[in-house]
Amino acid sequence: MTYDDSNVFAKILREELPCYKVYEDDETFAFLDIMPRADGHTLVIPKNPAINIFDVSPEVLCTTIRTVQRLTPAIRDAVEADGVLIQQFNDAAAGQTVFHVHFHIIPRWDGVALKPHAGDMGDPDVLAANAEKIRTVLEAA
Repeated sequence: MTYDDSNVFAKILREELPCYKVYEDDETFAFLDIMPRADGHTLVIPKNPAINIFDVSPEVLCTTIRTVQRLTPAIRDAVEADGVLIQQFNDAAAGQTVFHVHFHIIPRWDGVALKPHAGDMGDPDVLAANAEKIRTVLEAA
């Protein structure tokens, strides 16, 4: 499989599609999942095109996971979660639906079930509010 630069994340990076951005640096980009499994569900992607863990360079992978590590406590604190789940899918059989390597940061609360992966669209007002909460915590850090 070759990288398809018409995938939704590539379009977000080129600003051809909107998103609820929470963070950006020279090498990575983070935004809310529009089909969140929980409030604050954030996706972290490298700006470098790569399909999945099998395709990404070790250097880009390290940079991306550093961003995941930086954002995770801010996301947890912004939505007052009890814990955080980090997920990363590789290939369709494993649940990957967008073929640009990415990490899911999913806040968790005791006794609260996750919504399905690639389920319902989130409420735009809730997504915007959660993105703002996360950005506020990041700016204060």
